[in-house]
Amino acid sequence: MTVTVDVFAALPYIGLGLIVVLGLMAVFFAGAKLRSFLASFRFERQDRESLRQRWAEIEKLLDQPGEVSRKLAIIEADKLLDSALKSLSMPGATLGERLKFAAYKYPDIRNVWWAHKIRNQLAHEASYHLDAGMARNALREYRRTLERLGAI
Repeated sequence: MTVTVDVFAALPYIGLGLIVVLGLMAVFFAGAKLRSFLASFRFERQDRESLRQRWAEIEKLLDQPGEVSRKLAIIEADKLLDSALKSLSMPGATLGERLKFAAYKYPDIRNVWWAHKIRNQLAHEASYHLDAGMARNALREYRRTLERLGAI
């Protein structure tokens, strides 16, 4: 029994298989480089201690009576998060852009978005009312995010 193979008819399939394999290899190596690049971001001991001190001051603000203290605590926590992301060299012109980039390495920090939105409302709406429970929940989320980033 003799089998004949038309090599020229098989070339498109061989080429397609080669393209798929090369594409998968490119995705794998690009992902490995991105993970390596993101893993290089970390805090120095002095930075972490400074951030912890600032966080303690923010928590003291929350404990003070009055809505103004709560509002200031949220605004300061947002600034601290922005500072932490800048220290990690997260690119972006705004905190929102830095959060989007950081979410690739730390997907669970997406939970801080609602707290950041509260901060935006505080900054742009003078009549925005912030009750104590909402302020506490927002600061809890800022704290979780800062801990997840290794900042505090």
